[in-house]
Amino acid sequence: MILHSTIRSHATGKETILLIHGMGSASTAWRPIVEDLENFFTVVTVDLPGHGLTPMTETEPMDPKALANSVFATMESLGLNRYHVVGNSLGGWIALEMASMKSSAIASVTGLAPAGLWLKPFVARYPGTAIARIMASSLKVVSPLLLHYEWARKIGFENVSPRWREFSYELCLDATHAMATAAGYYPAWDALLRKRFDQKVPEFIPVTVIFGDSDRTLPAATCQERSLVPAHTTWMILSESGHAPMWDHPSEVIEQILLTAGVHK
Repeated sequence: MILHSTIRSHATGKETILLIHGMGSASTAWRPIVEDLENFFTVVTVDLPGHGLTPMTETEPMDPKALANSVFATMESLGLNRYHVVGNSLGGWIALEMASMKSSAIASVTGLAPAGLWLKPFVARYPGTAIARIMASSLKVVSPLLLHYEWARKIGFENVSPRWREFSYELCLDATHAMATAAGYYPAWDALLRKRFDQKVPEFIPVTVIFGDSDRTLPAATCQERSLVPAHTTWMILSESGHAPMWDHPSEVIEQILLTAGVHK
């Protein structure tokens, strides 16, 4: 499947970087860092099936390997055969799968709170999985108004980040709309059950994994197993950060992306 994609570039002749969002999200999730990355890369964003502007059929495979194949097909359709990859949550898992499946195409991987790093795979949807989806869907019509109020942003984002008070109105609106309209949310969840990332990534591909110290979605006790990533991985924990480190610490995340990609300011 060819995904909806957008190419952004302020950096003529620079390498390409691909940004892959998480489950229940969309390419709009990269708003806090995408403009700065354009100074160093040609930036490509994609919407996964049933997310953002990419439709989804009932028979569409939604497991991480199948999604990785869709991303590869999309990049090839754009004439792009080698690039750096940054992924958040499910997107981070997809990025790791891509590095293991077709290492010649992947210049580096930066996983921001990547999913799939659990020793014991889930056999049912994560407790509370439906809450965010139901809340976003029920508030979709009124969210442009309600999100002006701190109490509404607290309800929607307190579990996402300890720094939710600093989130812009635009970021909150984008995230709420993405979740409310993500037809692929439940299919993606069901497709990752009984699975984890357990593939090999060649040592010549630089890998960085960044988790927040307050990630309630993929907590350290159960979902941050270091033995599942390559031994050469740079593993970082950001303080005062939740499940979307690029929202909480955009400057630090950009710095680590550049370091992983071997790009100097």
